[in-house]
Amino acid sequence: MTDIRITVNGEARSVSGDRPHERLLDWLRDEGLTGAKEGCAEGECGACAVLVAKDDGRGGTRWTAVNACLPPTLAFDGQEVVTSEGLGEPATPISEGRLHEVQREMAVRGGSQCGYCTPGFICSMAAEFYREDRTPVAGTATPANDGTASADAAADASAAGDCPVHDEHLEGANGFDLHSLSGNLCRCTGYRAIRDAAFALGEPEADDPFARRRALAAPAPVATRVRTTGGTRRQPHEAEFTRPATLAEALELYAANPDAQLVAGSTDAGVESNIRGTRPQRVIAIDRIDELRTLERGDDAIVIGAALTLSEAERALDGTVPLLAELFPLFASRLIRNAATLGGNLGTGSPIGDSAPVLLALGAELVLASAEGERTVPLAEYFTGYRQTVRVPGELIKAVRIPLPLATKTAFFKVAKRRFDDISSVAAGFAVDVVDGTVVSARIGLGGVAATPIRATATEQALVGREWSIETAARAAEALAAEGTPLDDMRASSAYRSAVLGQLLMKFWARAEGPTLTRTTEGAR
Repeated sequence: MTDIRITVNGEARSVSGDRPHERLLDWLRDEGLTGAKEGCAEGECGACAVLVAKDDGRGGTRWTAVNACLPPTLAFDGQEVVTSEGLGEPATPISEGRLHEVQREMAVRGGSQCGYCTPGFICSMAAEFYREDRTPVAGTATPANDGTASADAAADASAAGDCPVHDEHLEGANGFDLHSLSGNLCRCTGYRAIRDAAFALGEPEADDPFARRRALAAPAPVATRVRTTGGTRRQPHEAEFTRPATLAEALELYAANPDAQLVAGSTDAGVESNIRGTRPQRVIAIDRIDELRTLERGDDAIVIGAALTLSEAERALDGTVPLLAELFPLFASRLIRNAATLGGNLGTGSPIGDSAPVLLALGAELVLASAEGERTVPLAEYFTGYRQTVRVPGELIKAVRIPLPLATKTAFFKVAKRRFDDISSVAAGFAVDVVDGTVVSARIGLGGVAATPIRATATEQALVGREWSIETAARAAEALAAEGTPLDDMRASSAYRSAVLGQLLMKFWARAEGPTLTRTTEGAR
């Protein structure tokens, strides 16, 4: 067994390793760091959020907020974690202590009431506070110390017809992106005081140790192997956790143990463990393998490594794939995206995973790897049944390949009970090319309307070769409403899902032709 050590709040701590399934949250609380708490055990409330020092891709460190209730403690071997207790300086017999700027703003603006969720908010806010490219928004005033500037700005936005809470691009005058708090829930404050605290934050001081830490390299990946024979109350069965150092080692290990559970961010595996009590005998962590964390742009394709987190992919792509740029903000929350991967979302085979409809519309392919070699499979042929795929034992997703050029007219729509941080009832990705007024290609990916994510092939055929007009869209919408085999469940009825599908195509057409319609209307005036 390797020696397991995690640096927490600047102090290296040993981990016993006799409980491979123990969560980071439980270990931290056993260590006396009880700021992080369990609220939902599913990564939806953010009460457990902590900061992790991650590679920023340029040789430095990016402070990243993640949920501690989902990943195993062993996944942080050799890593650096900061909890809410480690941000400020506690009082001592000879010192009054010092609140961190985020903690102070939350306190003076009433951002904490019962306090249960506050440490998680603090960590998510701190990650955004230390974001190096956070800059004041041009043309906006700096928030006043009493919070009135942000309140007045919100009132002005409301009067202008923009919702200051639900605007998906909302930033404060200080450049603070409220999406960074999308995974944190509060049942007391109504969020106004929390938003004011976020918008009142300035820049880190020159001597701020966490700001200085950004210039240094993040901890390197550590190969980890822990095996326990069980026999205790907390770990009754034999279990093993392994983090291979290379892809070749991972594939060899997976070939020898095809029943092992692969994990990256543990955003799905952690929920299964917490809610359903699953305890796989063997776990192979692939989140730190360099060969799975690449993003390559070529003349004919963009290739995204399966273990690159969604947040990392979003930053690296920087809007160059518009369909993915629409997907990212609607995929769970920032806390989840900081750990979740495309490989994990597709690997589960879920019919309601948000990435599949978008990638189907993009015509994506999956690069599958095993000890026997690699093969490329169109995503449209990957799913074979409910949570079943063409992957054979010992085979994993190495990368997602997106062919170029991209379609010229695209859109992604997610229908759910909440706008953000929710599971979709229906999801649809559209990608259409129009030449001289005629549709020359169309790809439509759907989620939530069948046992697997599907291509809407009948609708695609109703579009290709026809004039790109509202009449064509209306006829195709009828075909789309009949696609799939939607079910009645707690999120939506079958009839609702079918009705929504048809409307989404009309919405896509209206949005795609919005500039044209506007010009036509103005010309008529």
